[in-house]
Amino acid sequence: MTATLDATARARAARKRRPAAPRGERLASAFLHLELLVVAIIVVFPLLWIVGASFSPGDGLMDAEPVPDGATLDHYVSLFTETDYGRWYLNSLYVAVLNTVGSVVLSALCGYVFSRIRFKGRKAGLLGILILQMFPTFLTAIAVYMLFLNFGLLDSLTGLALVSIAAALPYNTWLMKGYTDNLPASLDEAAAIDGASRWTIFVKIVLPLMRPMLTFVAITQFTMPWMDFILPALLLQSPEKQTVALGLFAMIEDVYQNAFTTFAAGAVILAVPITVLYIVLQRYLVTGASAGAEKG
Repeated sequence: MTATLDATARARAARKRRPAAPRGERLASAFLHLELLVVAIIVVFPLLWIVGASFSPGDGLMDAEPVPDGATLDHYVSLFTETDYGRWYLNSLYVAVLNTVGSVVLSALCGYVFSRIRFKGRKAGLLGILILQMFPTFLTAIAVYMLFLNFGLLDSLTGLALVSIAAALPYNTWLMKGYTDNLPASLDEAAAIDGASRWTIFVKIVLPLMRPMLTFVAITQFTMPWMDFILPALLLQSPEKQTVALGLFAMIEDVYQNAFTTFAAGAVILAVPITVLYIVLQRYLVTGASAGAEKG
């Protein structure tokens, strides 16, 4: 007991002898925390306001409140009973899943090829990818529409997913290529000496080390179709093929008869799969996986 009291007394004395932080550092720390607090409020308040609006009684924008009185679930019920929200949701989910799988597979393959294989036209291909990613997708809207019209892909969810994959492929390929460049080539050489084929090296060695960047691409490409409005409005025509973005926009486009609180409820449900995907995959967003492999 005496030894414990002595150790406690020595610890208190050491804290007293510890020099205080300079005034400039304390002010800098205070301003940093204040800045973080302001940014958090700016980011979190709109989210809380949308969630509160989804439970607010009434339909108009003026009826929405961050902390509503008389909260109700009527807007969530009306989404599935009075609108085709379920169909819109499944359409968006189909496009998002197809876009995610296609983007991850193609960008991983293209990134590996441009990083590890030397072939004729490689520099021209990289230059073309760099130029293509400088132009936003909507600049090619007319060309995409005419292309889909000629191939009979208008009003097709699969066609919409293909456009999304192609639009993001240059950027994702450049990301994958840059990430693969930082992976140790000695792993490929060691596997090749042991008789592994190029495909085996890619699948069993390089692809697992790409996991952090693959996760990033998967999250961004899954999120994109949920938020996209321009391409679905251009390529989808029939009501049964509408995505969530088109359906929710129809609720608030009329300034005289809008259902903003129902729109807020749809937006809250829309955020659920994106949030779940991030929570499930965030543990893979860890860089430096190749460092441990190199040491091993």
